[in-house]
Formats: sequence, C-alpha cells, structure tokens
Amino acid sequence: MSDILNLSALGLRDAIAAGEVSAAEATRDYLDAIEAMDKKVCAYNEIFAERAMGRAEEIDKKRSAGKTLGALAGVPVAVKDNICTSFGRTSCSSKILENFHAPYDATVAGKLESAGAIILGKTNMDEFAMGSSTENSAFNATRNPWDTSHVPGGSSGGSAAAVAARMCAAAVGSDTGGSIRQPAAFCGVVGLKPTYGRVSRYGLVAFGSSLDQIGPLARDVADSALLLGAIAGHDTHDSTSIDRPVPEYLASLDKPVEKLRVGLVKEFHSESLDDEIRAAVDKAVKIYRDAGAEIIEVSLPHSRVDTDEGGQLSSYAVACYYLVATAEASSNLARYDGVHYGHRTADKVGDIIELYSRSRAEGFGDEVKRRIMLGTYALSSGYYDAYYLKALKVRRLIKNDFDKAFENCDVLLCPVAPETAFKIGEKTADPLTMYLSDIYTISVNLAGIPGVSIPAGLSESGLPLAVQLLGNVFAEETLLRAARMYEMASGITRLTPEIVKEN
Repeated sequence: MSDILNLSALGLRDAIAAGEVSAAEATRDYLDAIEAMDKKVCAYNEIFAERAMGRAEEIDKKRSAGKTLGALAGVPVAVKDNICTSFGRTSCSSKILENFHAPYDATVAGKLESAGAIILGKTNMDEFAMGSSTENSAFNATRNPWDTSHVPGGSSGGSAAAVAARMCAAAVGSDTGGSIRQPAAFCGVVGLKPTYGRVSRYGLVAFGSSLDQIGPLARDVADSALLLGAIAGHDTHDSTSIDRPVPEYLASLDKPVEKLRVGLVKEFHSESLDDEIRAAVDKAVKIYRDAGAEIIEVSLPHSRVDTDEGGQLSSYAVACYYLVATAEASSNLARYDGVHYGHRTADKVGDIIELYSRSRAEGFGDEVKRRIMLGTYALSSGYYDAYYLKALKVRRLIKNDFDKAFENCDVLLCPVAPETAFKIGEKTADPLTMYLSDIYTISVNLAGIPGVSIPAGLSESGLPLAVQLLGNVFAEETLLRAARMYEMASGITRLTPEIVKEN
C-alpha cells in the first residue's frame, strides 16, 4: 500500500500544502487503489478519473504559484450517488434514474470543490437510500472490506467501504435513519450525522425531507471535523438550512471537555444486544470515567428497545420512523413517473395511468416499492389520523425525551447497531429484521440531533465494533471533542482491513 494512502485526510492536505506530495500523485495513488480494490468491494458506481486528474493538476499549479489553497486542497474524496453533480450520473442506485445527469451541483458538492477537494467518483448505496446493507442497489451489492462475505451497512455503504478500503481519503453520505453511522460502525470508520439544518440538503435527492442530513465519513475524528467544517453552513437554496455561525471544529478538537457529563441510555441495553457490543459500550464508560467524566444514567422512554416473547426487538421509535419516513418517501418519489425524466417503459401502453404504472414498476426495486406502498397507505383518507398523525405525536415525545436528557448531560453514549456486520443475504428475506438494524439510530433523526459513530476495536471474528455519541442540537463541537477524547484514550483509530494490507 502506498505511503500516501496511509495519511489521514488532514495529513495529506498538509503534505500537499507543504509541497511534500503533489495532488496529482495522491489522486493517481487513489485511482490505482480503486482499480485494484473495487472489483472486490464494489463501492463505486462511477469513477471520474480524467476529471479528477485535471482538478489535481490545477491544485498543484495553484500551490506552485503561491496562491491560497482551500481547506481540502488536493484531498481525494467520494460522494454518495444521491448527491447531485453536474458531471457524471446521479442515479441513487436505481434503474429509474440509471442515466440521469443532474443539471447542477448540490451545495455540498460545490463546497467540497470550492475547498479544493477532488471528487473521485459516486459511491453505491441502497436504492434511494432505503436500506441498511447496500444490497438494495440496482447495480451491485457493496461488500465489507473487513470480510467480503458481509455487508458494509447502509444506505451509505459505498461511502463507508470506500473510506475503509483506502479508495478515498474521506467521503460524504446521507443519514435518514442511521445511514451514515451504521455503515461507519460496520466498516470501522468515523461517521457523523450533523444536526438537521447544519448542512444544506440542496441537491440531495430526497427520501424523507424532515429526516435527511448529509455528513462525513472519515478514518478518524479529526478528518470528520475537517470535512464538516467544509460542508456546513447556511444555504439560501435550502429553506431548512439554519443561519448560524459554523464553529472552527478543528481548532478546539484537542481540548478535552471539562467536567464532561456522559449520559448512559438505560433503555438501550436490551437482552438482544450483542455481547461484544455491550462490552465495547461498557469499556467506553470506563474510558470516560477514567478521563474524569461524570457518568449519568438517563432515560429515553419513547425510544425504548424491548424484546418480545420470540426474542424480536421492538421500539416506539421504529414504528414512528417507518410511518414518517415512508410517508415522506411516498410524496417525494411521486415525481418519478416516466414522463418528466428517468426510466420510461418501452412497452406499448393504452393510457397515461398505464405508462406511470409500468414505468414505476420497472424502475423501482422491491424495497422502494414496499416503502412507497406503506407510506401511501399511511397518508390515505381514513388512515392519516390513525397512523401518520399519531406518528408525528410520538415523534414530539421522542424529541422531548432528548431535550430532558440534555438538561443533565453533554453527550449520550449508546450502541450504533445491535450486532456487527451481518452476512450478505442474511436479512433480505425478512424486511422487519433488516429495519431493526437501525433501532439505535433512527430516534436521532426523528429528534434532529447530531450523532457520531466511533470505532471501538474488532470483534473476535475480526469485524469492527463501534460506539455512538449523541449531542444536543448544533452541539457538534462538543460532540467531536468528546469523540476525540475517546479516540485518544482508547488508542483505536484509523483501523486497516487485511484486504488493504494485501494490496
């Protein structure tokens, strides 16, 4: 493996700025790594090799001329395939958008390039971000670099796998119910879901408009802070973007939070939680306690995780989420009708209704159809009050629980997922079991607060373990500092899969 690929995004940025490495060298090394690795991992849907090299050469010319470079100058990154770029396709890993070329750049894509980042390609995902394993892609199932017989998580599985497999220095994904944090946990990288409104959603293909948020996936906490600083901020193109200053996340990162209060969520320690994950959370508690933090037990009663008589997990949050998210998906995906753009059936049809029906039946995968049907049902006349309206009331109760918890705590500590990465095909026949992979993450999106997944070592079988920290609204600075405290004290950072070492 190239020495360049061993550098963090921050380290690479600084090496390029100092003239120790050229942006062109770094970009070529990452493109070579993609060529060597991606046939095994299938993290990318499309590579922009020629464009990336051209951008890298521009960065090198700027540096040679003594011009000011951006915060990510020369750093090769990957972008999830539901974030619009005016170059290449934006397919959402769906047949219905297989050949769609966006006419504009998403705000996040524009900010990355303005900061000097080099976009290597678009990463694979669960179709329209609906899934927890990246098996729902219309093109390929992405594989976990730690064990290619296992899933990388989802829906940002391509971004997480690309970071873990050293096929980009960092990446961005989207998180609607855990889609950054869960694949980060499964792949042994850091995944940050910012506060709703902290990062512009303009140009993000919508799944659940009140839940979606773009965020970074990176090898360590410092790289996450670097990326968040580059993409965060108010955007007049997004009515849900919040107009408030963006802190200098990197500047304060290494200052431990004095008198840190860590809340331990008692409802998240169900009997079905994997023993090794439970041990990782317990170890994190000890690390924080030894660092001088106060550990406080807190209650999130409306996010409670229960186990039924059959051993199946259940939660108010899961039921609430799969009504709110699917209702919004039903509305957002109504635009894909085979007329304006996207896939249109080649069959002869009798009328416009048949054209819509056949185009959508051919273009959408099974999971997307399932969620559209559930959401349409929840919004239909006679059922709206019983399902969707009731879910909104539960959502408010979930947010109230978090507000109360943060009156006494700075961050909350909990698992990311109930188990480590599962095998490919293990849960595809049972959608409910798949949905429960996000049982510890979805309440965060319902409440609109930030959360970060941090690597916590490896299981006995060699798969990554992780813990999750949650923060109050717009408290990403405190959240990142607390995450950095754990990272430094545990010594667990920038984990490297064997498949990378072998190449």
